[in-house]
Amino acid sequence: MSPCPVGARAARAMLIGIPAILGPELLFTLRSMGHGDEIALVDGNYPAQEHARRLIRADGHGILPLFEAILQLMPLDRTPPAAIFRAALHNDPAQRGPFHDRIDAASARLAPGIVIQPLSGPDLYPRIRAAHTIVATSEPALYANVILRKGVIDTPGAC
Repeated sequence: MSPCPVGARAARAMLIGIPAILGPELLFTLRSMGHGDEIALVDGNYPAQEHARRLIRADGHGILPLFEAILQLMPLDRTPPAAIFRAALHNDPAQRGPFHDRIDAASARLAPGIVIQPLSGPDLYPRIRAAHTIVATSEPALYANVILRKGVIDTPGAC
């Protein structure tokens, strides 16, 4: 008999320190991306199959848990004015909804100092199409697309 309760076994990851929500394909992609590459996490309404250069399916998952897991592993770009871009309510950067508040709060907690730029539809959608990878989620919130721009890991004392 296992020392873990039945429900606890399913929640355990096979690697230490890596969130279980990040599957092998997504981990490979995060590692493959270079400085300045962008990854788009798109809601369940986004036409991901049609728009993706590379597509990863994350069916059954919402954007916020993936966003939080990715920020635990991937450095964000600190050189441009913004490294996180998100949709805006009704494609109007001046509007926000509860989903945007949750993304902004998670970003403040996990990536302090990183600017989040809300984008209008005409600015957001071409950027998603150009992303290194699109991750298609089952996120039910509308206007819930988020783009992360990868940075570098600064090695102190490196030449």
